[in-house]
Amino acid sequence: MEQKIIIAGFGGQGVLSLGQLIAYASIEEHKEVTWLPCYGPEMRGGTSNCSIVISDKIIASPIVDWADCVIVMNRPSLEKFSPKVKAGGILIINSSLIPDSYEKANLCVIKIKANEFAEETGSVKNANLVLLGAYVGKSGIFSLETISTVINEKFSGKPKLIPGIKEAFRIGYEIGQKY
Repeated sequence: MEQKIIIAGFGGQGVLSLGQLIAYASIEEHKEVTWLPCYGPEMRGGTSNCSIVISDKIIASPIVDWADCVIVMNRPSLEKFSPKVKAGGILIINSSLIPDSYEKANLCVIKIKANEFAEETGSVKNANLVLLGAYVGKSGIFSLETISTVINEKFSGKPKLIPGIKEAFRIGYEIGQKY
C-alpha cells in the first residue's frame, strides 16, 4: 500500500496542519510516512502546500510527482495541482472558494463547501478538517479511532476546540463516504 497526497491553498487555511494530521495518523497506525511542507516567505495569505507519502514499506523519496489524492483549498491551487492527480485518483475541492463546475474524466472529484460547513461547527478555521474528513471517508485510509486520537493529542492544549473540530471532520467524512 502506498498513498501520495498533495494539499494546497493559501497560508492560514491550515494546509500544513492538515498534512501534519495525516502524517500523525499514519504514525499512529504504524505506517511509514513523509511530510514535505512548502510555503512562500509571505506566510499568511501566500501560497502553501505539502506532500505526504504513506506506505507499508520504506519510502525512497518524499517527492510527489503524481498523487493519488489532491486536496485544493483555492483556485490557484486547483490550477497548479489538479493536473498531478493520477488517473483513478481523488480530487477534493473546497467549493466555497472554487464555485465553478469542475469535472475531469478518470477522477473522483469531490466538491465540498468546506467553509460553510466549518462555520456551522463554530469556526471557518475548521474547513481543513472538513476536507480531511472527505479524504478519509472516501479512501478509508485511517480508522475513525485513529483520527479521534490524533485530534485529541494535537489539540490537547485547546480542549474547547476539539468538539467543533471533530464535528467538522464528521461532516466531511460522511460526504466522502457517498463517493
